[in-house]
Amino acid sequence: MTRWFPDGMPQPLADSEAVAWWEAAAEHRLVVQRCTDCAHTRLPPAPICPECRSDGSEWHEVSGRGEIYSYTVVHRPIALDQQVPFVIAVVALEGAGGVRMISNIVDADPDELSIGLALEVAWEDMSDDLAIPRFRIVR
Repeated sequence: MTRWFPDGMPQPLADSEAVAWWEAAAEHRLVVQRCTDCAHTRLPPAPICPECRSDGSEWHEVSGRGEIYSYTVVHRPIALDQQVPFVIAVVALEGAGGVRMISNIVDADPDELSIGLALEVAWEDMSDDLAIPRFRIVR
């Protein structure tokens, strides 16, 4: 299991809309929700499409590649034993219809980062049934 963050990090909570997303993540598959009526994609998942108000949706697997849309370098830990600095980024996902997600960039010196830099998903296995998508620079 690859780990970047300590066990003391708060665990994510999954509501009924997000359970399928977390199940895919546990299998190391990155998915976005897509409306079956208008094909609008969204993340986080929601019961109703914000574009056409349809309640029909499906899960669309994406490549796990993307680029930095925005980021910040954090210098204060939020969990016991957390290493600083760490990076929180907004990642524009490739092939996801404009969807962006917030995650961390790992295995990189913050000085290497710039807007538009190519990234790929790197899965952090928190347990046998919980994996969290982080991102690293495409080298």
